Amino acid sequence: MNSLKTAVLLGALTGLLVLIGGYVGGQNGMLIAFLFAMGMNFFSYWFSDRIVLRMYRAQEVTPQQAPELHRLVQDLAMKAGLPMPRVYIIPGDTPNAFATGRNEKHAVVAVTEGILRILSREELEGVIGHELSHIKNRDILIGSIAATIAGAITMLANMAQWAAIFGGARGDDDEGGGMIGMLAMAILAPVAAMLIQMAISRSREYLADDGGARVSGKPWALASALEKLQAASRAIPMNANPSTAHIFTVSPLSGRSFASLFSTHPPIEERIARLRSMQPRM
Repeated sequence: MNSLKTAVLLGALTGLLVLIGGYVGGQNGMLIAFLFAMGMNFFSYWFSDRIVLRMYRAQEVTPQQAPELHRLVQDLAMKAGLPMPRVYIIPGDTPNAFATGRNEKHAVVAVTEGILRILSREELEGVIGHELSHIKNRDILIGSIAATIAGAITMLANMAQWAAIFGGARGDDDEGGGMIGMLAMAILAPVAAMLIQMAISRSREYLADDGGARVSGKPWALASALEKLQAASRAIPMNANPSTAHIFTVSPLSGRSFASLFSTHPPIEERIARLRSMQPRM
C-alpha cells in the first residue's frame, strides 16, 4: 500500500513540475530547471554518505572494535539479503540511527553511542532492521528523485516570481490576470512540492518499519525501541541539521514544533500502533 502511495505521490510531483514548467517557461524552461536540480541532487546522492558521516563526526568501527554490533548487523543483513554494510558509531548521548550510501554495495549503517547504551539487543535488532530496510527499498535513491523534482519546481517558481514582477505571464496580457496567476503559482507550487516530498518520506518510514519488523521478527521490540528513542530525543535533543532529519530512525527534530504535514516522519504513536498490531501475525 505504501509503495503504491509513493508511486502516486511521485506522479503528482512530476505532474506539478509539468504544470508549472509549461506555465512559466514552456518545455525549455522546465528542462533547464530539471537538469540544474538533477545535477545538484546527483552530487548530493553520490556523496551523501561522506557528507552526512562527516557532518555528525561518525567513526567507522571494525569487528574487533565493536564485535557485538558487527555480528548483529551482519546477521540481519544476511536475513535481508543484503551485502554487509559499513558500520559507524556517532559520538553523542542522543539515541538514534540512520542508513546512507548510494546503493546496497556502498551502504552504511550508523548508530549513536546513546542508542547502544539504552536499547536491549532485541530493540537494537529492530532499529537496525529498519535501517537495512531503507537500504533494501532504495529509499536514498527515491528521496533523491523526489528532491530533484521538488528542487526543479522551486526554481521554476522563482522564475515565475521574477517573470510576474518584470513581464507578466506567457501570452497573457489581460489586466494583470496573468501576473496574479503567476505570483500565486510562485507561492503555492513550492509549498505543494514540499508537502508531497514530506508525504513520500513518511510513506517510506512506514515501509521501513514493516521491513524492520520482518527482518528482526520482533515488531514489538521495534515498537519498544521507538518509544525509548522518542522519549530520549525530547530529553536529550540532538544538534541535527534539519536537511538530514529524514534519514534518522526517529526525527531528531521531534522536540520542536512542526505540523504533521511538514514532518519527514509519521507520528510516532501511529508507527508504534502499527507495529504492535503486527505482533500476532509474526
